[in-house]
Amino acid sequence: MQAATCLWSGVADVFHALDDPTRRAILDELADRDGQTLFEICGRLTANRGLSLTRQAISQHLAVLEAAGLVHAEKRGRAKFHYFDPTPLAEIARRWPAPRKA
Repeated sequence: MQAATCLWSGVADVFHALDDPTRRAILDELADRDGQTLFEICGRLTANRGLSLTRQAISQHLAVLEAAGLVHAEKRGRAKFHYFDPTPLAEIARRWPAPRKA
């Protein structure tokens, strides 16, 4: 039962992360061009979507996405690169829709 609870809390984290339009925009930008720094994400959100948020605000959104497993970050030197990870979405897609019973 504990493993099922852990799975469902992860699903809740994914749904919480996707509930915010800014976080969905960040995922869209990473899906379009993976491996971006915070500075690049901020620039693309402003240029492509008209979202002018502070780096701190975007960083907080990225932290929520990372906690849900939708974004992974890799530090190289002084730069931190962010990557979209669709694995949690695939887990949800495997769960639903459930097979129809006859």
